[in-house]
Amino acid sequence: MSENKQACTQRRVDVSRSDLPLSCPLPDMTLWNAHPRVYLDITTHGEVICPYCSTLFVLKK
Repeated sequence: MSENKQACTQRRVDVSRSDLPLSCPLPDMTLWNAHPRVYLDITTHGEVICPYCSTLFVLKK
């Protein structure tokens, strides 16, 4: 992840192992309009949906 992004505005986010542990919103997202930070288990299935904002996170191989 490289640039500042508004939190919870993307519907699909590709992440790599360097982004683990995974939380939503991600650390590089602007937090002013976001939900509480929640940690997500993406390693089990390779993808996970945030229960707050329904963003799909996909682990890149």
